[in-house]
Amino acid sequence: MKLLNRSALSVRPTQTFVDWINALEPTMGDDDLTLDDVERESTVYLIPEMDTPEALETFVRERYAEILETELRAWEEDERQWPEKLDWSLFQDFLRIEHSYLAIDLDDETALEISEVDDALLLDNEED
Repeated sequence: MKLLNRSALSVRPTQTFVDWINALEPTMGDDDLTLDDVERESTVYLIPEMDTPEALETFVRERYAEILETELRAWEEDERQWPEKLDWSLFQDFLRIEHSYLAIDLDDETALEISEVDDALLLDNEED
């Protein structure tokens, strides 16, 4: 095991976010995504180590737009389909966060790799 010099931020959807996703392509009946469906694809962000709730709140408020855009883009690439106003209020309506102080890598076999996040990477993960 390796202790990483990072904290973790789990970003989970709310029902409001799921409703927005379902409104992108209206379906009939049981084809709509549920909160459980979308939560299975939630994102974990590694962030600088945070030792106080105040530090975490400051960090999230500084980076919320980037996180929100990443989450929206994972479901809809066409920004014209996004909500008109991407502000702190929308972030709070669409997403909830869970903070973990420690991040531990349990994979002793594979070295950590760093790659930039781009649309192609998100699309590759959706096909799996």
